[in-house]
Amino acid sequence: MRRERDIPKFQALQGNPESNRRRPVNSKVMPTYGRVEISFEKGEGAYLFDDQGNRYLDFCTGIATASLGHCHPHLVEALTEQAGKVWHTSNLFRIPGQERLAERLGENSFADQVFFCNSGAEASEGCIKMARKYQSATGHPERYRIITIDGAFHGRTLATLAAGGKPEHLDGFGPVVEGFDHVPAGDLAAMEAAIGPETAAIFVEAVQGEGGVNVMDTTYLKALRKLCDDNEILMMMDEVQTGMGRTGTLFAYEWEGVTPDIMGLAKALGNGMPIGAILATESAAVGMTPGTHGSTYGGNPLAVAAANAVLDVMLEDGFMDHVKGISGHMMQRISGVIDAHPEIIESVRGQGLLIGLKCKVTNGDLVDALRDEGLLTVGAADNIVRLIPPLIIDESQIDEAMAALDRACEKLEKAG
Repeated sequence: MRRERDIPKFQALQGNPESNRRRPVNSKVMPTYGRVEISFEKGEGAYLFDDQGNRYLDFCTGIATASLGHCHPHLVEALTEQAGKVWHTSNLFRIPGQERLAERLGENSFADQVFFCNSGAEASEGCIKMARKYQSATGHPERYRIITIDGAFHGRTLATLAAGGKPEHLDGFGPVVEGFDHVPAGDLAAMEAAIGPETAAIFVEAVQGEGGVNVMDTTYLKALRKLCDDNEILMMMDEVQTGMGRTGTLFAYEWEGVTPDIMGLAKALGNGMPIGAILATESAAVGMTPGTHGSTYGGNPLAVAAANAVLDVMLEDGFMDHVKGISGHMMQRISGVIDAHPEIIESVRGQGLLIGLKCKVTNGDLVDALRDEGLLTVGAADNIVRLIPPLIIDESQIDEAMAALDRACEKLEKAG
C-alpha cells in the first residue's frame, strides 16, 4: 500500500512522441494540451471532416464521448428543440428533464438517487464526498480514507489527482490532498491490508481506460464487494469511460455481477454535451441533504435534453446486441493485423468497444501513423493505443479501420 507521502517525485518522460504537436503561434489558449495541428469543422456519424476537406474515421470519439457518433439526428433534434425553449435556470428550481433522466437512469441501474454535474472529474469528486459524508452521517466521521487502484485515473481536480496518485499529474501542485491509499490491481491481500479503521470506501474502474485499458478480473471485483460488505465500507465504481454502452452493456458493472453503492458517469452520457452524474443507493446517499453539495450548471435543461436523447437511442431493442456483435468482429479483425505485424503490435485487450493495442513501437508513433491514414485514435498508459469507435459503427467501417491499421503498421515497419 502507498500513501501520498510515498509517491516518488515526478520524472520527465524520455523522448518526444508528440513532436508534431504544438500550440499555434498566435493562440492565447493555455498550452495544457499538445494539440495536433488539425481543425475539424464538421462531423457526420463515425466521420470527422477537417477544414482542408479531409475525412477521418473517428476511433477516438472525443476520448470515449461521442458514442453515438457526430450529429446524430435524434440528438440534433432534441437539442434544437430544447435550445428554443430554455437553457438554464439553476437547481433552485425543478427541472422536469432532469427528473426524467434521473428516473430513467435509476430504472436501468441499481441507483435510487442521482446527482447531476458537468464532467467526469466532478462526478468522481462527488463520489469521494458522498462516501465520506455517508460515514459521517452514519456515526463514523473517522472513516474518510479512500482506497484506489494503481493505474487509476479519476480526474484532474486536486482530490481526484490524489485519488489517481500519478506523480506526473501531481507534480508542482503543492501538498497532495490527504486521504487516499493506493494498492496494486488484482492484489486482494494488499487490498485487505489497506483497509483500516479510517477507510470509508474502495474506488475502482471496471476497465481502466487512461491507465492502459486494464480489465479488472470478475473474481477480483466480487471479492472487493465482499470486503466492502464485511468492513461496512462503500464500493464505488468510476464508469466515466465505460458507462453508457461502451462495453456492450449500459454499465460495465453489469458484466461483473457486482453492484456498487455509488457510481460516477459522464462522457457518453451527453455524447459531447457536458454532463456528469453520480448514481447512488438511498443508503449511500443518506448524508446528501440540502446544502451538502451543489452545481450551478449541473443537470441544466439543455444538457439533460441531450442525455435523455442518448438514452432514447441506447435503450432501443437490439442496440446493445449490436455493440456486442460488432466488438466481436473488431477483435477478430485486430487479431489478423497483429498476426501480420508482430513487430509493431504485441497484443490486444479490452472489453466491448474499449480496446487497447499494446505496442512494441512507441504508441505515439502508431497514433501519428494511423492519423496519416485517416484513422483517429488516442494513446493510454503502458504504451497502449486505444480504439474507441462510436457504438453505431458498422462492419464496413471496422474493415476500413483495420485496412488503415494494416497500412500504418507497414509504414512503421519500413521506417525501421
